[in-house]
Amino acid sequence: MKDDIVLQDMKDIYGRNIEWDQFRDKTVLVTGPNGMLASYVMYLLIFLNEEKHFNIHVIAMARSAERFVARFGEYGNARYITLVTDPIHGPIHIDGEVDYIIHAASLASPQYYDVCPVDVLSPNVIGTYYLLRLAAKKKAKGFLMFSTGDVYGALRGVEYVTEKDMGIVDPLDIHSCYSESKRMAETMCRSFMHQFGVPVRMLRIWHTYAPTMDIDKDPRVFASFMKNIVNGQDIEIKSDGTGKRTFCYAADAIAGLFTVLTKGKDGEAYNVCNTDQFVSVRQLAEMLAALRQDVGIKVTWKQRPADEHYTENTAIGAIAPSNEKLKGLGWEPKYSILEGFRRVLEYQMQR
Repeated sequence: MKDDIVLQDMKDIYGRNIEWDQFRDKTVLVTGPNGMLASYVMYLLIFLNEEKHFNIHVIAMARSAERFVARFGEYGNARYITLVTDPIHGPIHIDGEVDYIIHAASLASPQYYDVCPVDVLSPNVIGTYYLLRLAAKKKAKGFLMFSTGDVYGALRGVEYVTEKDMGIVDPLDIHSCYSESKRMAETMCRSFMHQFGVPVRMLRIWHTYAPTMDIDKDPRVFASFMKNIVNGQDIEIKSDGTGKRTFCYAADAIAGLFTVLTKGKDGEAYNVCNTDQFVSVRQLAEMLAALRQDVGIKVTWKQRPADEHYTENTAIGAIAPSNEKLKGLGWEPKYSILEGFRRVLEYQMQR
């Protein structure tokens, strides 16, 4: 792994207070490895093998072998990686042991909710079911599911969103294909633990960002803003800019993931977020614009076209999530918005 931003992040994650030896000589299955956060999981497993000689067998379940090789380069064909392109919406056949399953496959971007809602919900519901069956059959030591802050729905009357809070989601709203399917996935995880003893744990992931995010195709505001920054263009806000979000850098999020996998409680869900980095869209735009003072980027406003849909969960836009439960496991976020996005910019400008 070359000495760049990603390698620095892997060294940072490895230096956290995490019981890494649990993964030595084990088999880890990762779904959706080409995704933004899941790719960081893969990079960490590659780092543990290449730099620390952990002898981890990695099973990567990806829809596209071409994208996988393009993403991971020479490591895409590493001897310790088995690439499986079979879909996860049917029985899954894996030879040998499977010690840990990290289920990250999902169409998480709002751009898909109107266009292909069945494709959005399938990996969350059907895929989770068959992966849980595999975990039960293989007697896996750990099953970690990527859930979302969207499961909380519309909340009122709370200062911070904790794991015990739950609001309203309309199941007949087509945009609920994501949040409701993640709710069902969590219920299935808890059910498989109760009936079959599968050691499940769930991550309710809020807004996260990484150097490797696809700024050309990701329509979320932070990715769109970063595209403007990289191209030296003014940032255009298509709202009043008052909606607020928390932003968590990938290295912090992945450290949280492995903290939950090694120290979390079976059957529990954990918010993965940086509560201290809770800012409005306008504040974010101004922070990012300040990263390119060399080109004098300005922040402008434009009305969003009526036919352009962008779904935001009410809780995410109005109330900060609490990360106290995850902190209780010994995890602490390290990166501010400015520090994190400066790393993203440095990585993207080198490409």
